Amino acid sequence: MTGQGKRRIFARIGADAPQCAPARLALAMALAASFPQAALAHGPATAASSTAPYALWDGAREAAVASLLAKAAQSPTALRLFLRPMPKGGDLHNHLSGAIWAEEYIDWARAAHFCSTPDGQSLAPPPCAPGHSLDTTAGDDTAASDRLIDSLSTRGWQQGIGRDRISGHTQFFQTFARFGAIAQGHTGPMLAALKRQAVLDQLSYLEIDHNTDVLSSYALQASTAPMTQADIPALFAADRPGVEALLDQGAAELTQSEAEAQKLLACASGQAEPACAITTHYLFQALRALPPRQVFRSLLTGFAMAARDPRYVGINIVMPEDAPIALADYDLHMAMIRFLATQYPNVRRSLHAGELAFGSVPPRDLADHIAKAVDAGAQRIGHGVDIAYETTAAATMARMARQGIAVEINLSSNDVILGVKGADHPVNLYRRHGVPIALSTDDQGVLRIDLTHEYTRAVREQGFTYADLKQAARASLEYAFLPGASLWQGRHLGQPVAPCAASLSGKACAHLLSTSEKARLQADLETRLARFERDTIAMATPKSTAKA
Repeated sequence: MTGQGKRRIFARIGADAPQCAPARLALAMALAASFPQAALAHGPATAASSTAPYALWDGAREAAVASLLAKAAQSPTALRLFLRPMPKGGDLHNHLSGAIWAEEYIDWARAAHFCSTPDGQSLAPPPCAPGHSLDTTAGDDTAASDRLIDSLSTRGWQQGIGRDRISGHTQFFQTFARFGAIAQGHTGPMLAALKRQAVLDQLSYLEIDHNTDVLSSYALQASTAPMTQADIPALFAADRPGVEALLDQGAAELTQSEAEAQKLLACASGQAEPACAITTHYLFQALRALPPRQVFRSLLTGFAMAARDPRYVGINIVMPEDAPIALADYDLHMAMIRFLATQYPNVRRSLHAGELAFGSVPPRDLADHIAKAVDAGAQRIGHGVDIAYETTAAATMARMARQGIAVEINLSSNDVILGVKGADHPVNLYRRHGVPIALSTDDQGVLRIDLTHEYTRAVREQGFTYADLKQAARASLEYAFLPGASLWQGRHLGQPVAPCAASLSGKACAHLLSTSEKARLQADLETRLARFERDTIAMATPKSTAKA
């Protein structure tokens, strides 16, 4: 991640020396005396609020907060309490169906008179077998309800249930089929639920992996016949008219889902929920563990939709990277993406690559997936866990650093699915090589986490300081596929462009903020971070000191 000169040095004061905690707290108390003590809510802010009577960028204040974080890091509960109100920018790796908690799916299924399957592990539409209607079982039988929740998530597996029978990888991926029947048709409630969680995590932006049903269904209607790279141009010519004919239907479906979410959140009323203020865009997901012609059609659909509808800001390719067909066709998939990028040059690409671990596949399959994704034009990499096992790892990371190709880091996901955590995780390897990173959740409902949890893991397992977390939050917006120019100079996070260097409220900066969605969200994040730092110091200051 990009350094911050003096601000980074300030943030290191005491961060590597826990025995200096009393001195750091004294520093925080002394600094606090220089700030107004009015309490500030950690809710959504606007760029206009940058006229607050305190500096947005203050290295001494950041150092004081870094010292308080170092103290809080000694206790998991204190750290959680510290990080929950911290503004975190965006979540760039967030699959909509996997973001929903099992309990919400069960509630929706009960309202739709759904059933549990005879094995008690999945949700299914009526008619129900005797004793399996959710109207009568899920609310009354605690044991059955617990089994269903464990089946629809990794909760039980993480607590040791079934670990002798299946891997975290298997438990994770099999959940999607188990709740899929109720997820279909509930996009509006899912969006509302995800936005509500984003408010709790102090997020301002979500970049959501989501496909509309009509477009996904069409992709799955493609032939299962084999193909080669030589077939790509002809297949494009054959499939494009059918895809283009459905784009308006896909857009209308998304519009309807968003309207339903807005209604659930009361966005048009005087009692609008804070979740209404969360900015959202979407990535269209191609499905890699399918026959190649279906993969191509899903990629083509994603590129075409992102070129047509500004709510879609890019494409992705998902499903288990270690699935036999995904491994066998990896080069073919990259060739598809390269070709489609020539047809839709303005469509951005975030590619799942390197979601593999040593021992999970033969060494040959660890050698080059991330490098090939970068060659295919990836502008972000999802996961990137196996980078240390790639043949040209150093050169690939140098290229990623040079070109600003960020990695979406999913600490809990990589632990559960791949068994990679702690010092074995490459997040700090990337950072040492100058590759930008952003912390994200992947599938927070299935994993039973939130983004605050990922921030706590980054501190406790990876040694992140407050300055590191602050840069990760900034990176989540800098490397988002948001339209518009950046607030930062040349991707030097924390160094504003000239019009905004002195103030976010001046006329020159106002022009940038009025024309760039990205810059507006970045300015909002800076305002909220400054408020968070000021309030954190004030709360850590004894009242007697504050009155002095």
